[in-house]
Amino acid sequence: MNGSPHTVSDVMTHTVVAIGRDAPFKDIVRLIAQWKVSALPVLEGEGRVVGVVSEADLLPKEEFRDSDPDRFVQRRRLPDLAKAGALTAGELMSTPAVTVHADAPLAEAARIMAQRRVKRLPVVNAEGLLEGVISRVDLLKVFLRTDEELAREVRGEVVAPLFPAPLEAVGVEVSDGVVTLTGRIRDTSLVPVAARAVRAVEGVVDVKFQLTGGPSSEPA
Repeated sequence: MNGSPHTVSDVMTHTVVAIGRDAPFKDIVRLIAQWKVSALPVLEGEGRVVGVVSEADLLPKEEFRDSDPDRFVQRRRLPDLAKAGALTAGELMSTPAVTVHADAPLAEAARIMAQRRVKRLPVVNAEGLLEGVISRVDLLKVFLRTDEELAREVRGEVVAPLFPAPLEAVGVEVSDGVVTLTGRIRDTSLVPVAARAVRAVEGVVDVKFQLTGGPSSEPA
């Protein structure tokens, strides 16, 4: 991974397994098992994403296989009951698909996954055509950056602009993704600003301070 990954395109998977509306139930299950994914985008036309079939969309067929739900359950679980009788991707899929653009910040993708409770997002262009997929695992790739990479970026992108003329050089130490800034600075009011800037560096786990005249750790 060269440089700091900032957008979805930096970490997404470009090779994507997708299906059409007419894909049968058993083929969908087979593909999910074969490719070890939790969901498949559903495409139509030249590759426009129209929905997603996830493991959750498939489970009602097993859940209601030998049951006879009462009227209360039928009303409460109507969408699931419909999927229990579904035979194709078009009948099973969740639509409209929850997607993200390739140039979106990684934080936006993480926020969408958390809010919509999904594990994978199709990545689409401005026309809605599939470009890739980003998963929770892909988002975690930023934490594979080495301590040396993180230290280099913090020095260049944070320390140099914020502390250009310190009383002594501000040191940057990184251990297991935790960044520690050391030394003396003229303006301790910049510490919270530095904390936000360091945390914005993709792959940083935490930030601490050992600065003369400032707090020994990030202020609350």
